[in-house]
Amino acid sequence: MSNPQQLRYSKEHEWLSNAEDGVATVGITEHAANALGDVVYADLPGAGTAVTAGETCGELESTKSVSDLYSPVTGEVVESNQDVVDDPSLVNSAPFEGGWLFKVRVTEEPKDLLSADEYTEFSGS
Repeated sequence: MSNPQQLRYSKEHEWLSNAEDGVATVGITEHAANALGDVVYADLPGAGTAVTAGETCGELESTKSVSDLYSPVTGEVVESNQDVVDDPSLVNSAPFEGGWLFKVRVTEEPKDLLSADEYTEFSGS
């Protein structure tokens, strides 16, 4: 399993793309998707929702458990991935591509986001 170098990672196992025009994409890592098992339901924050770094903003339900979704940054959601709502298995099959969860206009980014190498060491993946 390889964590894309261009992304940054939270210790809650979310990834964050570099912001384009102030908007970044958020998803969960392959490590987290594998730990969850088959995702069968996604409750994602809707457009206009304010999110705060490190706080719960949704949940993913799998055949094993329900897991809270945490925002890696503070900002306002501009788009949720309707494809994941319609087909939650995308989180497992393509966590870094089609399985992204939401896009957020970033107003504040915490200093403790990890590089790909740091996340690999942290997660053991």
